[in-house]
Amino acid sequence: MVAKIKTGDQVKVIRGKDRGKEGKVVRVLPNDRLIVEGVQIVKKHVRATQQGQQAGIVATEAPIHRSNVMVIDPETKQPTRVGVIVKQEARDGKVKTVRVRVAKKSGKELA
Repeated sequence: MVAKIKTGDQVKVIRGKDRGKEGKVVRVLPNDRLIVEGVQIVKKHVRATQQGQQAGIVATEAPIHRSNVMVIDPETKQPTRVGVIVKQEARDGKVKTVRVRVAKKSGKELA
């Protein structure tokens, strides 16, 4: 099972025009799309008036699909896939099952 990337994760683009760029996820959109600080492609649109004259350029952020990025492992500083492990935690005498996000390269638990 692969964990969802969340806001605040450091990611590196592994596919597409921005391949190799790194940034922080600032917003997670529906359908596994992300807005990544300093990475997303900016599309420019020309808005025209009724007379056909250029009114200005409007920039919009194009989100990146989750499959095009990998999380940066905080220990190795390398891109890594993120897995989920299920473990048992005892709290107040009760055993609770919790899911933990783990960087697959180092095995380190991610917040």
